[in-house]
Amino acid sequence: MRKLKNKELKRLNLKEFKNKKKLPVVIVLDNIRSSHNVGSVFRTSDAFLIKKIMLCGICPVPPKNEIRKTALGATESVEWEYFSKSTDCINILAKKGYKIISIEQADNATYLNNFSTEKSQKMALVFGNEVNGIMEEIIQQSDEVIEIPQYGTKHSLNLSVSVGIVLWDLFLKIS
Repeated sequence: MRKLKNKELKRLNLKEFKNKKKLPVVIVLDNIRSSHNVGSVFRTSDAFLIKKIMLCGICPVPPKNEIRKTALGATESVEWEYFSKSTDCINILAKKGYKIISIEQADNATYLNNFSTEKSQKMALVFGNEVNGIMEEIIQQSDEVIEIPQYGTKHSLNLSVSVGIVLWDLFLKIS
């Protein structure tokens, strides 16, 4: 066994990525504070062929050095759009037929491991602020809430870790 060299990884170039069929998933970042978290979401979204990222409210937007450091070029490959209000973004996506799925701890939430969906279902996955989570108004607009089961003493995971866990799980279920 040996570590592969970058040229052996057979990664897509930017043009190939743009032309590749994407998962019917949009990521909505609801008032994320950290540029590093935003950059990490771009990089993870690139890895799993996510259709688009919606940056809302106080989210930093490209180009920013802190985003660029963690995104490693993914701001060029993954489409993104900015909305000053998260609720406006959610309303537009709902009208376009996206199932609004908030990733949050809430009553009647579905554990991620129990979540199932149709492969063709368009989904908008909402991730909330690092301190306050997703706005209650968006929880109320959600078609479903998914919770990542946790068994330790802490009540939350880092945003970028949560995005990675959820996207990996969905990728396995719908790709």
